[in-house]
Amino acid sequence: MPSSCKEIRAELAECILKSDCVLRDGLSAKECLRSENEYRVPAECAAIKRSFFECRRGMLDMRTRFRGNKA
Repeated sequence: MPSSCKEIRAELAECILKSDCVLRDGLSAKECLRSENEYRVPAECAAIKRSFFECRRGMLDMRTRFRGNKA
């Protein structure tokens, strides 16, 4: 994975692992990221998830592929 999304991915993993979904409910991080469990994830983590999605999508978008993701 290019370095442009590594920081966001690490931030998302840290946020999910600190959420009540993992700590209190005992679900795995993968289960917490699914759409049926999105009410258990804090809004902060949902925003990070969205920015990670946008970063990954930007890697495939031909208009920004050669220019790189925006900071």
